[in-house]
This record gives sequence, structure tokens and C-alpha cells, in this order.
Amino acid sequence: MTQHAVLSTADDHASETTTRPSTILTLENVSKSFGSESVITDLSFSVNKGEILTLLGPSGCGKTTTLRLIAGLERPDTGQIELEERPVAGSGPFVPAEERGVGVVFQEFALFPHMTARENIGFGLTDWEADEREARIDELLSLVGLSAHGDDYPKELSGGQQQRIALARSLAPEPDIILLDEPFSNLDVDLRVEMREEVRRIIKETGVTAISVTHDQEEALSVSDRVAVMHEGNLEQIDRPERVFQQPKSRFVAGFLGHASFLSGTVHGDHVETSLGRVLREDVDGLVVEYDGTEIDLLIRPDDVTAYPAAGPEADGTVVYRRYLGPTILYRVELDTGETIECMHNHSDQIDLDERVAVRVTADHELAWFPANQRTDADSHGTAGY
Repeated sequence: MTQHAVLSTADDHASETTTRPSTILTLENVSKSFGSESVITDLSFSVNKGEILTLLGPSGCGKTTTLRLIAGLERPDTGQIELEERPVAGSGPFVPAEERGVGVVFQEFALFPHMTARENIGFGLTDWEADEREARIDELLSLVGLSAHGDDYPKELSGGQQQRIALARSLAPEPDIILLDEPFSNLDVDLRVEMREEVRRIIKETGVTAISVTHDQEEALSVSDRVAVMHEGNLEQIDRPERVFQQPKSRFVAGFLGHASFLSGTVHGDHVETSLGRVLREDVDGLVVEYDGTEIDLLIRPDDVTAYPAAGPEADGTVVYRRYLGPTILYRVELDTGETIECMHNHSDQIDLDERVAVRVTADHELAWFPANQRTDADSHGTAGY
């Protein structure tokens, strides 16, 4: 039995169209090992023209190796990679990086310190006519909002400005695809948020296809048209950000993309019976009649439940952890059943540690679920997180 229904949710980043988007990149059954260590196993996915796809996963999951395979910096052991329906690795001759029409923005930006911003951007345009080259540089400086900094050297630029110059340099030769390797990891927290929006704007204005790599869940969800979640060399799920978050196809995806608690229950007629009361079957995503009598686990995000002080038989558990986050407070409640549930409250809702509380499911959307027999050691106590 597998979880199987997804909601038709509006895409915040791209409008729906009646025409099928064209594919610019395809990976089919790609595998890569280094020595005896398998890094990627039978990886298959495609990327549409003009979209931003983010490869998301923990360190060592194979996402950076995937990026290097697409760039032509590594060769796959098996499988095939196609760019614009042209094989570049696998069957046929291997096409080297410099002939693939792919731009790369490295984690450390890799700007030439002895060159000005203009010279860095124009580095890959040596075969252009001089006037066309200068016009292209001017166009890109304007696009990234740094027209007044063309004569500055990298050491005279801020981290965000350096990143925009690195992006402009990768866009200069008009590549089919640009690849971004942990593009925001070298920036401070406040600047990361600003630069996510700025980089997305720049990429969308140029219409280029972009593939990014990150282990930052918030970054992936906020920047991407689609997110591909990887784990131990395998692709767990690829879909629009809201679907990956709200309808995860595996417990790993559920736990990696934010705080996730799992509440056990049994399906009875029109509802699921849990230790926190009944949840209507109609409020559970894809739960149909034939599951009657089945033991399942409901995916509970911190904003899906509410806790309030209670005593006696009304109480469901005890607050064992609290984290103040400014606008909100995260509480962890150990239920009397032994399960653990996390609740997110407004900062003004103060509940003390060790206080007895009642917990109620208050989600205003359908809840995802997983068969109880798919529990792992990591989530057998009810909570997974990042």
C-alpha cells in the first residue's frame, strides 16, 4: 500500500499553460561510483526549458555529483544524459564541459581577483566582436543592478554583489542552462533571503533554464519551480514545492522538508481514530473506503495542531521542549501514548515547560498519511525533523 493522492494546487511561481513544456535536459538511469562507493543509482529525471529546478538533500546524497555530471565535469558509469535531445554522455561520444553550452556559478563565486567586474563578465566572450561584447557586458551589469560597479575589483564588492557578477559572467555567453552549486551558502542569513529573490528575478528575466543544488529546505521551496529531493543517491520525489511539502511521497521527504510529527491512528468508517480524537476521512488525502480498519500514520506539521493548558483527563501530554523563534514559539509535546507532537504558536501564547496540555488537530487542509508498516527507527517515536 502506498500513499497516492496529490492535490491540484496552484503554482505560485509559474502560470498554468495548456501546452506541454519542452524538455531541455534528460537524465536516464544514470549511475556514478567513486571506487567502491556508489554515489548515484539509476537516476532519471528531465528538466523543462525556462524552469528553475533545485536538487535538494543532505550532504552526501549525490546532488553535487549530479550537477557535475550535467556540467560534463564527471562521466557517468551507466545511463545517458541528453541536452536538447543530443546525447552528451552515455551512448555516443562524451561531450566535454566547454562544448555543452552550460554555465556554472560556483559556491565560492570564483571571480578573478585581478579583473574588474566588467572583465570578469566578459571573460567568456573573447570570440565576440568588441562592440557586441561591450554591449553584452553593459546589458548584464544593468540586469544585475551593478552598472555603477563595472570598474570595481572583486575585493571592492560585497558578497551579494560578487554573487551577482558571478551570475552575470555565467549568463554572458547565453548558455542553454546554468548550474548553481550552493549559490547562497557564502552569504550571511539576511542577505541570503534578499539574494534568493534577486537571483530568481534575474534568471526569469533572461529565460534561461537553471538547476541549483542546496541542502537548505527554505531556499529550495522559495526559489524553485520544482524541487527534486535526493537521498542516498536516489531521487525520492520531484514536484512543485508546495506538493513536495504538503504531499510528500516518503517519510524521508516529510521529515527533511520541515518539522514532521507522525500521529498513529486507525481508519474506522468516516474517520481516523487517534489519541487526539477523530480526524474525518475527508480531511485525509487519498484515504478511500478500502482502507477501513487499516493502521496509518498522519503527517502532522507544527501549524496543523494547537496545544493549550489542561488538567486531568482533558490533558493529552506534557510540554518537554520549547524554542523561541521571535514571531513564533515551537513546542514539543510528549503525549501520554509515548508519541511526540510539535506545535507552532504565536509568540504571545506562553506555555511553560513541564506543563500539562491538551492537543487538537486544527489543520485547514488535507493531511498526508503513510502506512503504519512503513515506520522506521527514525520516526517510530512520532517525530522527524531537520
